[in-house]
Amino acid sequence: MPAETASVTGWGRTAPSTARLIRPGTYEEAVAAVRGCGARGGIPRGLGRAYGDAAQNAGGAVLDMTGLDKVHAIDASEGVVLCDAGVSLHRLMEVLLPLGWFVPVTPGTRYVTVGGAIGADIHGKNHHASGSFARHVPSFELLTADGTVRTVRQGTPLFDATAGGMGLTGVILTARVRLLPVETSLMSVDTERAADLDDLMARLTESDRHHRYSVAWIDLLARGASTGRAVLTRGDHAHLDALPARARRQPLAFRPPTLPAAPAFLPGGLLTRTTVGAFNELWFRRAPRARAGELQRISTFFHPLDGVPHWNRIYGRAGFVQYQFVVGHGQEEALRRIVRRISERRCPSFLAVLKRFGEGDPGWLSFPRPGWTLALDVPAALPGLAGFLDELDEEVAGAGGRVYLAKDSRLRPELLGAMYARVDDFRELRAQLDPRGVFVSDLARRLSL
Repeated sequence: MPAETASVTGWGRTAPSTARLIRPGTYEEAVAAVRGCGARGGIPRGLGRAYGDAAQNAGGAVLDMTGLDKVHAIDASEGVVLCDAGVSLHRLMEVLLPLGWFVPVTPGTRYVTVGGAIGADIHGKNHHASGSFARHVPSFELLTADGTVRTVRQGTPLFDATAGGMGLTGVILTARVRLLPVETSLMSVDTERAADLDDLMARLTESDRHHRYSVAWIDLLARGASTGRAVLTRGDHAHLDALPARARRQPLAFRPPTLPAAPAFLPGGLLTRTTVGAFNELWFRRAPRARAGELQRISTFFHPLDGVPHWNRIYGRAGFVQYQFVVGHGQEEALRRIVRRISERRCPSFLAVLKRFGEGDPGWLSFPRPGWTLALDVPAALPGLAGFLDELDEEVAGAGGRVYLAKDSRLRPELLGAMYARVDDFRELRAQLDPRGVFVSDLARRLSL
């Protein structure tokens, strides 16, 4: 099977490591790859959209699973698709939307694989209503360290260890995914401004009862009375009768627009406090004070950045850190303190979003829990960034919160237990399932997983 030595990095383009990249094209080749990982082990990888080092393995093997990408069956009566783990959410949308089905959960990019969606237990703008991705997976086939394939069903310890387990329990080969019926490929979207963080939290809390999807872009450079000002976007799948006559001719068409790719090389220093501050001011002022019922493409509402291939290059060669945390309900003051600290620190982030999570999911290392989650992108070369984020980690842990492992490349291991109460259960199951340490990653070594 194809293999090469390559430098591998996450989407943030930080902390690259060199590994043997193996591309199995059949289930048999995947088994052979696992059995031949070598002394440094291996880790499965999808489309590389984990921001940090979760799908890297310095000196070992990385199994690129995108060659296993078949959609095997669609059960229209039950609304379930059976597919390979290497199938992307983009491909599922291409296949399913014309049939009146949509994926149950999608993050900010559709270029993630089903296996990666389970391994990171991804969430979207609808967590308050639908939970995370693994909640909609009745079962999957898992290739474990001894080279055997197991059927893993929801509600079992191995399922809960794998959902959010970042590929460390084995290689997902196929999965069944429950789908969401839709009448059109358009969204009905409400947009409004929030004057500050308290105003935003009140509006998000209210929207949970009325909209399937909600998210807020937040201006983390605003200070004073405007701290936490935001643009709140809420949406639902548009019904057929809401479409104009012309759009009803092809109500389920899926044609995402694509802009030119970001250049391969961009100089550092483009995203400064001045340039990002100007962008944030313009973005906030251009947003409507209140607009209801605008029809948008699914790709526009869910995945605006996917229209610019390789958009991560805009941060230059040094790359960027995406920092995402959650704190529970009742910890709003901790969220206020963190937002104020980021604002006072003048972190130049133009991709910052605040969402409200619903009930947590059973995955032992699943990220969501009931409360508030903030995600922000920051240039990795920002002076003093590492120490500042370490301080935020302490604040988050002290509030009973956690950071998202799928986006992490820098968390100190001593904080992991405070953030994830089931981490020792995860380690114990891994030791039983994989005593030789076949599955390992840079993240696993760093956090002693």
